[in-house]
Amino acid sequence: MTEAGLGAEGAPAAETPAPDIRIAGCAVWLPPRTPVADAVAAGLCDEALATTTGMLSVAVARDEPAPEMAARAARTALERSGFGRPGSDGASGADGVSGADGVSSSGAASGAAGPGSGDVSLILHASFFYQGHDLWAPASYVQRTAVGNQCPAIEVGQVSNGGMAGLGLAVDHLRAGPAAGEPDRRVLLTTGDAFRPPGFDRWRSDSGTFYGDGGTALVLSSREGFARIRGLATVSVPELEGMHRGDDPFGHAPFSHRPVVDLDACKKDFLATHRVPQVIAASGAAQDAAVERALAAAGVTLADVDRFVLPHLGRKRLRAGHLARFGIAEERTTWEWSRGIGHLGAGDQIAGFDHLVGSGSLGAGDLVVWMSVGAGFTYSCAVVEMLERPYWAATTPTAPPPTSAGDAA
Repeated sequence: MTEAGLGAEGAPAAETPAPDIRIAGCAVWLPPRTPVADAVAAGLCDEALATTTGMLSVAVARDEPAPEMAARAARTALERSGFGRPGSDGASGADGVSGADGVSSSGAASGAAGPGSGDVSLILHASFFYQGHDLWAPASYVQRTAVGNQCPAIEVGQVSNGGMAGLGLAVDHLRAGPAAGEPDRRVLLTTGDAFRPPGFDRWRSDSGTFYGDGGTALVLSSREGFARIRGLATVSVPELEGMHRGDDPFGHAPFSHRPVVDLDACKKDFLATHRVPQVIAASGAAQDAAVERALAAAGVTLADVDRFVLPHLGRKRLRAGHLARFGIAEERTTWEWSRGIGHLGAGDQIAGFDHLVGSGSLGAGDLVVWMSVGAGFTYSCAVVEMLERPYWAATTPTAPPPTSAGDAA
């Protein structure tokens, strides 16, 4: 599908999100990067595969739990939005290494405390992999450490599409409007993952994609913000759910069949009993439909879009699934940044948007398309319009000085 064929008359209809559903803050917290060359030298990654992916490095957490990285990003996003928790310590450099190296959002400047934690009416936390405890609620941890109120705090699955699935839930919540006596309704959406052994091999569990650790956060408002969501759509293809299940029997406990996640083995088993052309056709039709519906809701075509935030896949996969398929030039995406970060599970789209905003790459009127895919399979697409450049973005002359990097170090 090309630009000319998308968003045209006859595209699948989609309900347009209310125009006042806005993005008030965003942030990413990333640990230090491990060069891919080091992984190859250590025998952790095949050199030929590394070359095919085009990846340079991935973010690798030391001891940071996944929900804690999400909470750190959340504190930054809340401070940036002006809805921060009164008396909070304020989050600092979202990059977690230097905070100003241009690799990630830099220097979470600490503004005046906002109205308080009571203004967040819903907290959603999305994740891909193990969150550090069994039978536990990581969304409640984010709530306690980053917000401190008593609104609903809910965990979202959907694997790599978790962040975008959470965005859809947040939009529905905001579309309902403020309750009686509420001047505004706000949602905190976070993601957090750490792809640690022995259960997950960030270099080999999903060949063609190298996995990075980190947390992301997005604050949405029914009234205030520097960007607005103009279109959003998700399409599910449940007949492909076996792609990540294969022939493995249902287990009675995590990793009861395979000690390490092996998505390639599951895919091989699935394709042994399914025709590849039909699988490709079903997947492509769903992806096209999600993009068409989001663009139609926004009233634009791909030719109108300024930048694209795509999944942090290796170059070969990215080209086949997105760049070549939709006629997107690589320089219009976040590839040059994402190839140094790795696939953040559910957080690629929030992280990529935060990078574009924080680096000063976006200005008022710019359109950004977010695309996502997750096991299930589900495909999502969002169209976001910049209304203004926030004070904390690079190149903004009125931005306050950054705070210390104590929280992010």
